[in-house]
Amino acid sequence: MPKPMHRSHSVKKVNRITSKKRNVVHYRRASPSQPHCAICSAELNGISASGGKSRRSNSRLFGGVLCAGCTSEIITLGSRVEQGDMKLNDIGMKQRRYVLQLVAH
Repeated sequence: MPKPMHRSHSVKKVNRITSKKRNVVHYRRASPSQPHCAICSAELNGISASGGKSRRSNSRLFGGVLCAGCTSEIITLGSRVEQGDMKLNDIGMKQRRYVLQLVAH
């Protein structure tokens, strides 16, 4: 069993083979990755990858979750659903969740 300090998900496991051909697990602190869009997995602009107070999300609709292109697409799909031009079944599964959130507001 690893030590309690190594049981965190913020620590990466790195498998190493020693000079005596033993498999050993080394642990190192994981560097935070850049946040990505939930739909198209593009990197989000305006949010730093470092943690703490400096990591802030945008103060707009779906800020810190969706990129600007996907947000505008969700807004247009939401307005079409509200007007009755489209049905929810016509929208893809990844986008449907955010359209439902938009329509609920």
